[in-house]
Amino acid sequence: MVTRKTILKALAAVAGVLVLLVLAGWIAFVPSAREPGYEFVKAWGGKGTAPGEFSDPTGLAVAGNELFVADARNGRIQVFDLDGTFKRMFGQPGDGPREFGRPMNLTIHNGALYVPEYFNDRIQVFGLDGTSKRLIGEPGDGRGEFNAPGGLAVGPDGGLYVADFYNQRVQHLRADGSLVRQWGTTGEFGNGPGEFNYPTDVALASDGRLFVADGYGDRVQVFGPDGAFSHKWGGPFAMNIFGPFQGWFATVTSIAIGPEGNVFVADFYNDRVQKFAPDGTFLTAFGETGAGPGELRHAMAITVAEDGSVFVADFLNNRIQKWRPRE
Repeated sequence: MVTRKTILKALAAVAGVLVLLVLAGWIAFVPSAREPGYEFVKAWGGKGTAPGEFSDPTGLAVAGNELFVADARNGRIQVFDLDGTFKRMFGQPGDGPREFGRPMNLTIHNGALYVPEYFNDRIQVFGLDGTSKRLIGEPGDGRGEFNAPGGLAVGPDGGLYVADFYNQRVQHLRADGSLVRQWGTTGEFGNGPGEFNYPTDVALASDGRLFVADGYGDRVQVFGPDGAFSHKWGGPFAMNIFGPFQGWFATVTSIAIGPEGNVFVADFYNDRVQKFAPDGTFLTAFGETGAGPGELRHAMAITVAEDGSVFVADFLNNRIQKWRPRE
């Protein structure tokens, strides 16, 4: 005869097993920080159209002692020194040369600024003084065509690696625009290795490895210099499981490689930036939800200066934040 005491013992045993499973899962899938965090330095901006104000900042890039900001709804690029002092700006909304339709993650390479445009399905290239140099791409799903490019990297030979958002792919183009290869199947999203769920940005390491912000896949994917898939991270098995825990993401919108080779990731809906070793080991995170100093309302874009300072586009707060490593 099964007694009440026997049932209670069985339930207690089951509860104990569940606790152990949860604990094991936590240890396996929620890593601890391995480095000190970052400290907030300052913020600047506010919503508006005047110099130094923003309407949806969406992209950042550093060149020397200057910070370039994609001011999306204002259709312009603003330039500041690294302390936030306004220096100059160029562009206006539109689809002509030197006009912008939602500029996204910015890249600077060999004295040139590359601006992918979400609405105009192209990349514009400028001198750092705002001089227009050339246009790359056009709308479509063919080779060298784009459907809302979100970010790019430039190789040593001038080749481009472009996150082609709605086409669900990353394209590698030669400097002349011809295709080398693509990762992902055009127009088809997926969660397997080398498949994407709306890729938003890419970063190219000095050793030739390509890091891809797999936006709504809530993960980072890495490919070797030969184009072969290497590894991925973000949540359990990097299988599009989002969450607020360390090492997990809730939409990845920007990725940058710091001067020491570590990888910084804008974790949009978690209102923070996470830092990883190149193999995906979680190192630290900073930022929390809010509108106060050191708080974020959607971390949209990031870039890292040579001194290790991190700049964050604080999207809904319409401002830029500067952080530095804790000593």
